[in-house]
Amino acid sequence: MPADPLIILRVAVDAPVPTVFDYLPAIDRTGNPPAPGMRVLVPFGRSRRLGMILEVAARTEQDPDRLKPVDSLLDPTPLLGAADLAFILWAARYYHHAPGEALFGALPARLRRPSLPPLESGTPGWCLTPEGRAGVAGLTRAPKQALVARLLAASDTGLSSAELKRRLGDCHGALRALAARGWVEPCRIASVPRTGGRAAAAGPELDPHQRRAVDSVRDAFGGFRAFLLEGVTGSGKTEVYIRLLQRLLAAGRQALLLVPEIGLTPQLLQRLTERLDTPMVTLHSALSAGERERAWRCAAAGEATLVLGTRSAVFVPLPRLGLILVDEEHDLSFKQQDGFRYSARDLAVRRAQQARCPVVLGSATPSLETLHNAHSGRYTRLELPRRAGGALPPELLTLDIRAQPLRAGLSPVLLRLMREELEQGNQVLLFLNRRGFAPVLTCHTCGWVSECPRCDARLTLHLATERLWCHHCGWTRALPGACPDCKGLDLRPLGWGTERLEAELRDLFPDTSLARIDRDSTRRKGELERLLGAARRGEIPLLLGTQMLAKGHHFPGVTLVGILELDQGLYGADFRAPERMAQLVVQVAGRAGRARRPGRVVLQTRHPDHPLLLGLQRQGYPAFAATALEERRQAALPPFSHQALMRAESQDAQAASKFLERAAGEATAVAAKGVAVLGPIPAPMERRGGRHRAHLLAQSDLRPDLQAFLTAWLTRVRALKGGSRVRWSLDTDPQEML
Repeated sequence: MPADPLIILRVAVDAPVPTVFDYLPAIDRTGNPPAPGMRVLVPFGRSRRLGMILEVAARTEQDPDRLKPVDSLLDPTPLLGAADLAFILWAARYYHHAPGEALFGALPARLRRPSLPPLESGTPGWCLTPEGRAGVAGLTRAPKQALVARLLAASDTGLSSAELKRRLGDCHGALRALAARGWVEPCRIASVPRTGGRAAAAGPELDPHQRRAVDSVRDAFGGFRAFLLEGVTGSGKTEVYIRLLQRLLAAGRQALLLVPEIGLTPQLLQRLTERLDTPMVTLHSALSAGERERAWRCAAAGEATLVLGTRSAVFVPLPRLGLILVDEEHDLSFKQQDGFRYSARDLAVRRAQQARCPVVLGSATPSLETLHNAHSGRYTRLELPRRAGGALPPELLTLDIRAQPLRAGLSPVLLRLMREELEQGNQVLLFLNRRGFAPVLTCHTCGWVSECPRCDARLTLHLATERLWCHHCGWTRALPGACPDCKGLDLRPLGWGTERLEAELRDLFPDTSLARIDRDSTRRKGELERLLGAARRGEIPLLLGTQMLAKGHHFPGVTLVGILELDQGLYGADFRAPERMAQLVVQVAGRAGRARRPGRVVLQTRHPDHPLLLGLQRQGYPAFAATALEERRQAALPPFSHQALMRAESQDAQAASKFLERAAGEATAVAAKGVAVLGPIPAPMERRGGRHRAHLLAQSDLRPDLQAFLTAWLTRVRALKGGSRVRWSLDTDPQEML
C-alpha cells in the first residue's frame, strides 16, 4: 500500500526571527485541510507560538523525521488571501522585519491571541426560511407570530434580534414557535451600516481644477497610477475624494482612505456619511478590540466597500480594492516609529501597484519625497491652486517680539487683533505646540531645574494634576512642595504650555467661551468630537490647541490664527527640521479665512529675518520646497539618496556604542559598492527611558544597492556575540533621527 504523500506546512512564527519554519500537519486531520493564510499553534523551542501558514508544500530541505506537527489549526478558512500574504511579506523584506511579526502585526489584536475565539462577522438575528415565506400569508390565528413573520418577510437579509425587539418588544416566544415549525432560523446580519442614503444630494460645484483632478484619476480606474493631489488649504481636496469614491463604489469596488490621526476621522466620517450611500467601517486605535476585529472582518469579507482608517489600515484585506486615498500624505504619523517600522504612505503606493489600482496622495504641503517623485514623472501631479468657494488665502504676518512686553506669551499687537476679531463675532485660534502648564519648573533660590532621571530631558509641569511629567518616557512624580536641592519654597514655572495659556486667557477674556484642545483635555471618549463640532458650529469663539488643531479641520468662523513659540523648530538638528516647520506653519495658517471672511495669520518670532519665515511669507510653500529640494540634492540627502538607520540602546553607558562599532566592522566586511556607513554616534537624545542610545547610518544613492547591502549586513549583525544584551533595530527610510 503506497505511503501517504508528504505534506509540509511552511509557517511564519510570531517571533523576532527572520526565517520561516517547516512543520507537519496536526496529527488530528478531521477538520478542514490546512491552507496558506490560516493560523496555527506550533511548538517553538520550549513554548507554543502562533504561526501563519505561508505554503503547503510536498517537500522540505529538512529531515522529515525531525519535523514536528503543528498543535492545532485555528481557522476554518484563511484569514489572509494570496495577495495579502504577498503584500505583507514584501513589506517585511523591504523593512527587514521578521515575517511572522509583520503578518501578525497586520491582524486585529484579538487574532493575535490563540485563546480567544474569533468573532463572527455580523450580529445575531433571524430570517425566514423558504417554507416561512411560502406560509406567512396563511398565519391568521397567531397574531404575534404573523407580525414577526411579516416583518421578516419585508427584509431580504433578515433582521437582528436587537432590531426585532426594538420594533415589536419581547417576541422571543413567537420566534421560538416559528422556529419549531421550520419557518424562521437564526442567521448573522451584516453589521456594516450604510452611511446614510443621502448620496443623491448634490455637492458643491467643482471648479475646473477639481474637475480635471477627478477626471484624471477616474480615467486611471482599472490600472495602477500614482497621483499627487497638491491643493492649498481649503481648496476642496475632500470633495475630490468624495466624487472619486462615488464613481468607484457605484461600480462595486472597494476603496481605502487613510488619514494620519484619529482626530481627523470624525469630521471626515461625517462628510462621507452625508454624501455616500455605502457600507463603511473605520479602523483606528480608539476602537475596542472587538470593534476592530468586526470592522476588519467586514472589510475582508467584502461587506464594507469603504474603509476609513489610520496607519495600520493599509494592511486590511480588501478583495475588490479599486482605489487608495492618502490624506495629508506628508504627515509623520504615517510612519511607524517602533516595532515594524513601516511607512503607510509608501506601502499604500506599493499596494496600489500590486492591486493594479490608482493611489492618490493628497496634501497642501507635500513631502519632499513625494514632490521629487512628481518632478521625476513617477507620480502625476494634480494641482488645486485656489480655495473652494472663492475664499481668499490668509495673509501671513511675522511679528517681531524681541523687546516686546508679553502677557501670557502674547504680544500687545496680537492681543489687540484678537479683541478686534472677537468683538466682530469671529473666531480666533491660537496654536501652541506644547501641552502642560510649563516646560520647566525651577528653583529661584538655587537654580534647580526639574529634570527627568531617565532621559536627557526636562520634566513638564502639569498643574491640573499637580505632577511633573516626562513627555519622552512617561516618568512622573508629584509636584514637590519645596526644592529637592536647597529645600527652598520659591519654585517657579518657566515658559508656556497650553494649560497655562488657557488660564491666562480666561483672565484676559472672561466673557468669551474658550476651548483647549490637546491630548490632556480630550482623553475622555467623545470629548474631541464634541469640542471640534462646537468649534465648527462657531459656538466657541476662542480656540487654543496643539498639533491636533493643525491639519484637516474646517473652522469656517476662524479669521485670525496666532502661532506661538515655534522658534525652537527653526534650528533643529535633523535635516528635515525646516521641512517639518514649513509644513506646520502652512497647515496651521490654513485654518484661517476658509469661508467668505478674509483671514490673517500672525506668527510671533524672535527671528523675523530667518530665511524660512521670509520665504514662506513672500512666496509660500512651493518656493520653499523648491529651494529645500535643491539643498538636499547638493548635500546628497533624501530623496536624492536612501538611508537606513540602525539604533542601539542599553542600560550600560558604553554597550550600545560598542555594539554599533562591531556592526560597522561587519559592514566593512560586506564591502558593498556605493554604500557609505557613517558612525556610530550618540543619539540626539543620548539617554532616554533609562537607556543609553547610539546611531549608525547606512546611505546609498541607489535603493537596490542599499537593500542588497542590508540583507547581507544584517545576517552578520545577527550573528554577533553579545548582541542579545543590546536592544537594536533597523529603520529603513527613517523619518526622524531621534
